Amino acid sequence: MSGDDDLFTADDAATPLTPEERRDLIPTYVALRSELNEVEALNVAAGERWALSRKRDVLDEVILQRLHLRMFGDVWRWAGKYRSSERNIGVASHIVPVAMRQTIDDAKYWVEHKSWPSDELAVRFSHKLVSVHPFPNGNGRWSRLAGDLLAMQLGKPRLTWGSGSIASISDTRAAYVDALKEADDGDIAPLLAFARS
Repeated sequence: MSGDDDLFTADDAATPLTPEERRDLIPTYVALRSELNEVEALNVAAGERWALSRKRDVLDEVILQRLHLRMFGDVWRWAGKYRSSERNIGVASHIVPVAMRQTIDDAKYWVEHKSWPSDELAVRFSHKLVSVHPFPNGNGRWSRLAGDLLAMQLGKPRLTWGSGSIASISDTRAAYVDALKEADDGDIAPLLAFARS
């Protein structure tokens, strides 16, 4: 079996799962990474349809957890539940609930006070969510959709997050991770540019 097909081999940009989290895989037929990617993509698409089916206040913690559940709940039993294990990124697991409430409160303040243009506000919200890294996995996909929903809530179109790029998926992902790292260091401009590329 090649590294690409090993079910739980994560690349440098993916969050590795603990053995306990791996046991929470729901589809019993999934044996290859490509199969996992396929079932997750189908579930994420279903989650997007749910999210876009009517207006939802994305600045609500219950909605954010439900969004993750809708995006990954057919694949993982832990979907929508905050992680209890530590990661090499994100806040300590015992701080996740507080960090999520703080992120939401910050975003509400930004919206109320028009701290930034709508696109930047949505990108900053997405970045802050992924920085908390509240779930065992799927944080990037979930936080980007949450950013999209906030942009739409503010009357803007969905962000594109590199989908307009002619680069390969791996190049697009690498550009996203690089832009996240720059945002972590205080420069939001590359992530904002990527979000509308």
